[in-house]
Amino acid sequence: MLRSGFVLLVVLYHATHLGPTLHPELIPRRFSFDHQVGASLLLVISAYFACATLGRHSPGRYWWGRVSRLLPAFLVAVPIAWTALRYLSPEDWGDPPARELVVNWLMLGNWDTERFPWLDPAFWTLPLQLMAFTAAAVLSVTRWGTGPRLRILLWMMVVVPLLLWPLRAAPNDPADPPEWYRMISDGFGFHRLHLFVAGIAVWLWSTRRIGNAHAGALLTLCGVAQFVHAFTPGPDNVVRFDLDHLDAMAAGLVCVGIALVALVARLPRPGAWTPAPVASAVRWLAGISYGVYLMHQTVGYVLMRRLQDVGVGPLLQSAAMLVTAVLLGWLLTRLVERPAHGALMRTWDRFALPRP
Repeated sequence: MLRSGFVLLVVLYHATHLGPTLHPELIPRRFSFDHQVGASLLLVISAYFACATLGRHSPGRYWWGRVSRLLPAFLVAVPIAWTALRYLSPEDWGDPPARELVVNWLMLGNWDTERFPWLDPAFWTLPLQLMAFTAAAVLSVTRWGTGPRLRILLWMMVVVPLLLWPLRAAPNDPADPPEWYRMISDGFGFHRLHLFVAGIAVWLWSTRRIGNAHAGALLTLCGVAQFVHAFTPGPDNVVRFDLDHLDAMAAGLVCVGIALVALVARLPRPGAWTPAPVASAVRWLAGISYGVYLMHQTVGYVLMRRLQDVGVGPLLQSAAMLVTAVLLGWLLTRLVERPAHGALMRTWDRFALPRP
């Protein structure tokens, strides 16, 4: 239920706020959800489920399973976004060259957004998840994957980016760090590490591997990191640490979302009280949530603009974006994600398992 809700928050934010912001010709919405919350909470959920599933298989099979789940759908979503921008969008939106297909497949956007723009801005979470799953698989076979060393590592993953954030947040400062530092910081997503730590901490706490005080302190620090990250650039594109440049609502909602994940994770039978039809619908939406996430933004923006060109109002534009995202997400899941995952896992089991 939480995963379904978080992906809907992503679509709501893009349909009502970010779309008209990036494309000012779109009619402003009477209701606008202005806070980036859903994508951050999806990373928390991703980290939680990574912990929950890591021990079910060998580290290699676990890693292969995560890659097999994420990459095939992404490889298909990239040309769909490129096609929508090249052939369906208005002329004033630009004409992406073919090289951007390769650039996006290589996931270079987080390293240098200006040189390697994402065809769909929502793609930024994918390389972070792949790096996180890879790190989890590697750590699980080392002494840093459990016990006191893991706890130390989790604290470092939050504290170090917090200490380095002022350097990254002042790009126009004469004493700013070199470009390679910014590329590494953004490319590896250091300013998002606290979201993965929050998901890991929730799992450790829900399985009683850490106590209440430890979990509370670590999650509180993750909340502080989210507030620091929520400082937004001013008119001159410089981040200033004052309340006028803080999206406190977004940071607060992310913290509330983390608390909800922790609460649900600790319940003995979460969802047992949900009516069967509602539970079935929520499970269905959660099952296609990755496809919805991949397909909603760029295609949705093009759709809203074309609907506006024929006189459709803002409310119906946003509704059409949501419906189209669910439909295309279902098709991507049904035709690409699940079949590819099944085929790749059978390939692993055939060639990786030892023969009798």
